[in-house]
Amino acid sequence: MSNQDTSNQTTSISALQNKLQALGVDPPVPSFKGTDALTNPIDIYRCYLADALTKLLNCDRQLVYEAIQWTNQTSHGDLLLVVPRLRMKGVKPAEITKDLSDKLPSSALFAAPVAAGIQLQLRYSPTTLPQILLPYIFERGPSYGANPGLGLKDDQVDRPRKRIVIDFSSPNIAKEFHAGHLRSTIIGAYLSNLYQSMGWDVVKLNYLGDWGKQFGLLAVGWRRFGSEELLQQNPLGHLLDVYIKINTIFSQEEKAVKEAREMGEDTAQLESQGLYAERNDFFSRMEEREPEALALWKRFRDVSIERYISAYARLNIKFDEYWGESQVQPESIQKAEAILIEKGILKEDKNALIVNFKDHGAPKLDVAVVRNRQGTSTYLLRDIAGVFEREEKYQPDQLTYVVSSEQDMYFQRLFKIVELMGRPDLSRKLQHVNFGKVLGMSSRQGTVRLLSDILDDSGNAMHEVMKRNETKYAQVEDPKGVSDTLGISAVMVQDMSGKRINNYPFDMNRMMSFEGDTGPYLQYTHARLCSIMRKAGFTTAQLRNADFSLLKEQHVIDNLRLMAQYPDVTQTAMKTLEPTTILTYLFKFTHQLSSGYDVVKVVGIEDRAVSMARAAYYECARQVLHNGLRLLGITPVER
Repeated sequence: MSNQDTSNQTTSISALQNKLQALGVDPPVPSFKGTDALTNPIDIYRCYLADALTKLLNCDRQLVYEAIQWTNQTSHGDLLLVVPRLRMKGVKPAEITKDLSDKLPSSALFAAPVAAGIQLQLRYSPTTLPQILLPYIFERGPSYGANPGLGLKDDQVDRPRKRIVIDFSSPNIAKEFHAGHLRSTIIGAYLSNLYQSMGWDVVKLNYLGDWGKQFGLLAVGWRRFGSEELLQQNPLGHLLDVYIKINTIFSQEEKAVKEAREMGEDTAQLESQGLYAERNDFFSRMEEREPEALALWKRFRDVSIERYISAYARLNIKFDEYWGESQVQPESIQKAEAILIEKGILKEDKNALIVNFKDHGAPKLDVAVVRNRQGTSTYLLRDIAGVFEREEKYQPDQLTYVVSSEQDMYFQRLFKIVELMGRPDLSRKLQHVNFGKVLGMSSRQGTVRLLSDILDDSGNAMHEVMKRNETKYAQVEDPKGVSDTLGISAVMVQDMSGKRINNYPFDMNRMMSFEGDTGPYLQYTHARLCSIMRKAGFTTAQLRNADFSLLKEQHVIDNLRLMAQYPDVTQTAMKTLEPTTILTYLFKFTHQLSSGYDVVKVVGIEDRAVSMARAAYYECARQVLHNGLRLLGITPVER
């Protein structure tokens, strides 16, 4: 007997309760603080379990609920009651567990409980799980795993949703787009997707390194080595070439200044001549807003942003704003500096203005220069002013910087200075999400220089791998486009496989493999699930109305148990801010899923109703994988 029309079985509490009642579960769904049965199917199970346990225990209701946890190891059950968390005195936890396993009333939601020491293990009933979970996933589709309610503000006076500004990628104009920028880009895009899925208002900000003395040096290099023709052909590449050439000459002067400083000599004389003087002079003209200097600066900035936009589009990233050091207004810098002076935070030292953190109870932060001895602003001073500008413009609930762990000390200083300026409330909203290094990132052409180089190289390498299988290659409609997507997936998955803080070696050969824990493997699984759907030939309406009670295979039930976990996994990711939280889940899920293809067949079986139910199961599995890939910023391929 097929399920009736499944257009709305789980999207409202009343519909969900009707569905559960038809399966033998008494309404209403019990309610507990922090639960949402309409966004997380496991909350249905947790709420009913906590309610039943509360009736057997002399315990606070919420405490019982919070003592229930989901398990990563499905061999240990689906939900665990951790008895010591109940804080019941005078009785051994193991005795309570045994007593509960004997007395817990039977439920259509659960199999019989198992007493395992200090834990009570519960498994979802294989009879009702498919009939609850599959309609649940079908009705949510791409939003399964999202929880927009988490982004709602307690105080909704100014706006209903919490706002986060995420500052990521942030390359320097005319310098290499190095591995640190790549990691920042990948992690920042993932965090943007994650917060959006949880209902936050997300502002994606690319804070370009478009100001400072390095720009002065680029201008000097342009006068010597610049070519209008080459700039038109390849703007980013040519500006980088110019910068490398001038920097090679300048590095000799830098070396002399460094050696003099180490000898304890005054370097003012050395810094007032040669390229030092030319560089500093041009940057001073920029800070004084001289039209000619600003015109050259604006031209380089505009052409660089234009090229970056097209490269970011290949990564599915669209920034809300390209900001930069240059955008920080002189008035904001003056205002910030005035507060620093007024509060006695700044000191003069050899014509420079510094913050000595020892004077402010933070000796580990040492000393930071806020204004150079030439009188120009430092990156730090512009960032201090930038924090206040962002607060005024966006009024964020959180301001996140996604930057390498090499800058840990820098951000500790920045946040401490904001606190010392009398704004501990603002300082608490600032967050540094850090990450480790990529080791040995190079392309076939040599060291990677630009984002487009990295993406081109990975796409080309993937194209070569695809061509090895001539039969499958011939079936792909747009092999170049697919290889580009697969190559990008490979780079992103390798980056996200470990914890953010870990360093990892950039290994082009390993990341391009279709086996193991790689981007191409996840894409292959998604494409295979799409292929099953194409061959099965059922419509979405037919799948939604399939008879899910026919799904009895252990392979199917075990995968449904994992699929039910996905919303819990995304909420855990909000706590860890680790892409690997999602990725580890997807690998576990896809490996387990692929082990059952030969057992759970859709095509070539006689019973059409069973075939349809299995196809519905595979379509929901595809949806979960699709949602996970999208959350990570990866475009799923269908062939």
